[in-house]
Amino acid sequence: MVITTINDLPEVILLNIFGFISDVRTRNSLSLVCRRFKALERSTRTTLTLRGNVRDLHLIPRCFGSVTHLDLSLLSPWGHALLSPSASFDPHLLAHRLRVAFPLVTSLTVYVRSATTLQILAPLWPGLRHVNLVRWHQRPQSQLGADFFPLFENCRSLSSLDLSEFYYWTEDLPPVLEACPQVAKSLSKLDLLTTSFMEGFKDDEIRAITAACPNLKQFLVACRFDPRYLGFVGDEALLAIASNCPKLSVLHLADTSSFSNTHGDPNDEGFTAEDARISRAALVDFFSGLPFLEELVMDVCQNVRDSGLALEVLGLKCPRLRVLELGQFHGVCLAIGSQLDGIALCQGLESLSIKNSADLTDMGLIEIARGCSRLKKFHIHGCKGVTVKGLRTLACLLRPTLVDVKISCCKNLDAAASLQALEPICDRIVRLHIDCVWESSQGIDDSAQMIRNFDLNQMEEYNGSSFNGNANSNFMDLWEGAEFEERSTKKCKYDSDANCSYMPSEGDGNGDAFWCSKSWERLQHLSLWIGVGEVLSRLPMVGLDDCPNLEEIRIKVEGDCRGTYKPAEREFGLICLCCYPQLTKMELDCRDTIGYALTAPSGQMDLSLWERFFLKGIEHLRLNELNYWPAQDRDVNQRSLSLPAAGLLADCAFLRKLFIHGTAHEHFMNFLLKIPSLRDVQLRGDYYPAPENDMSTEMRVDSCCRFEDALNRRLIDD
Repeated sequence: MVITTINDLPEVILLNIFGFISDVRTRNSLSLVCRRFKALERSTRTTLTLRGNVRDLHLIPRCFGSVTHLDLSLLSPWGHALLSPSASFDPHLLAHRLRVAFPLVTSLTVYVRSATTLQILAPLWPGLRHVNLVRWHQRPQSQLGADFFPLFENCRSLSSLDLSEFYYWTEDLPPVLEACPQVAKSLSKLDLLTTSFMEGFKDDEIRAITAACPNLKQFLVACRFDPRYLGFVGDEALLAIASNCPKLSVLHLADTSSFSNTHGDPNDEGFTAEDARISRAALVDFFSGLPFLEELVMDVCQNVRDSGLALEVLGLKCPRLRVLELGQFHGVCLAIGSQLDGIALCQGLESLSIKNSADLTDMGLIEIARGCSRLKKFHIHGCKGVTVKGLRTLACLLRPTLVDVKISCCKNLDAAASLQALEPICDRIVRLHIDCVWESSQGIDDSAQMIRNFDLNQMEEYNGSSFNGNANSNFMDLWEGAEFEERSTKKCKYDSDANCSYMPSEGDGNGDAFWCSKSWERLQHLSLWIGVGEVLSRLPMVGLDDCPNLEEIRIKVEGDCRGTYKPAEREFGLICLCCYPQLTKMELDCRDTIGYALTAPSGQMDLSLWERFFLKGIEHLRLNELNYWPAQDRDVNQRSLSLPAAGLLADCAFLRKLFIHGTAHEHFMNFLLKIPSLRDVQLRGDYYPAPENDMSTEMRVDSCCRFEDALNRRLIDD
């Protein structure tokens, strides 16, 4: 009997199989099986991120000749001036080596500290089509457009330019686009959503850019909608975008104030002091001029009132629309009677995010769920009028599709309330974000019990006044008039596939057996916001104790430590995450935690003690990958790893990748060499302004090289 193995498959089939493998470690393992597998893996690898030290680039092998997407932005030391004339090696010789090793590159990501980098690299790959520039350091003093002219002059086939992580002046780009009209016309994607901007692009600059790039299909731009600023974006700019770029399928317009990571005040009424200069008529014309739109983000941060009619036009004129995100839009869904209106008529939506809509209510949520029945992703932020009842009903109605939910900064939706509202679909959610606000109102449990015992099929026992959605009712009026009469006589169609608070399942017909399991069995990604001084240890107690497949968690800590005294608890509570057996990745983001880097006043803690508070217990988790943003002292622009933090991280025995988004002393970094499996470590100053290497008293270029040499000298079992 002849035994057939995978080696007997034709090479064409094996190439297709290898081409579908995206995990880097899996590919690396395959390349070690045999010479044939190594050749197949190398010939099908099209994406490569270089993480070595820039001084060792001359050692790059030539076996990755099929790579088309090359990322040079994470070379170590991070933020180093690649191909700088002041380097110890010949930059032109090194660039030639890159060209020989990767001859087919069409997509390039690179950290551009100065224009010299692109002056050397751009001529080597004239066929570049996609370029992503990265720079968190301050812009060097040079002529307008100096960073972009080498790219536009040498890469005539450029179709995509991403500047979302590249700091520059808004005045740099329009002259380059006007000077290179052919390249500008070939652009189909332009990402100008630069998060380090303070003011963004002005009205005239947006009109000049869109006029120069008429074939854009994806346009993302940071701007100002506040009419108190010169060059604010209003009706004229919106109409110019629709007129100049009618082929747009993806459009993001975000006010620069939305880039702030601050959480917001749940008690805020939702209205800003100023209204955006965007009229309903202009919105109607704007949406009517973009018939191919598939994804729209408008985070205006200024009031856009009575937007319901314009959103109805959006649903009518943009039939391909699948993703919609609105910020500071009011009147998105009036929910008057049973007739759908406003955003509920955008019935093709699969992703919807509503931020700071002051008049959105529970009835509006229910109407959205009825109209947008394909929603897979639903995010809500800063909506004071939404309660457990409305969100729970939305979850029930969208049970067949909804897998991604974010609930943030809503006054009536703390952690316990949010999880109670999502209980009917907890077995289906894959991604979830909640705020760790532990103040539960007394009436939530009683209201939830009444909701559970409610039988939708017995609604005719109640008169219409009992279910009108008023403040004294515990139930939502889902259907009115003839529609109510028609549906109340038949069994609820959701009964067979959804165990939800408004719909009975098995048992006595009163909903007492409506739920058989509270396991979040599909949840893979969990995101949390928590204020300074609060503890995480209560998380499992509010309903997230059973998440057997949770792989990744992101925790954002925000607040001013300078006004907070020593917490009553001794530790933040990371040890409570041990109840998640599959948890291997974590992001601990304390970048918006502000404190004293040096000596703190009496009764308060400096940042080193706060870091000890946050990280204590992390050694008990079986993490493979950790991204950590240290807290900061804005007065001295310092985000640095402290001694207690370094000591606690050094006890994480299973860590393989560690990325610290800040600075650290070389002595503290050497503590990390105790971690037996640690393979990849990097300090990244990916915030503006990033610290200059020659001004930092912490990790400099030589310090990074010494630490990496010590790390690479160790033997790693796998």
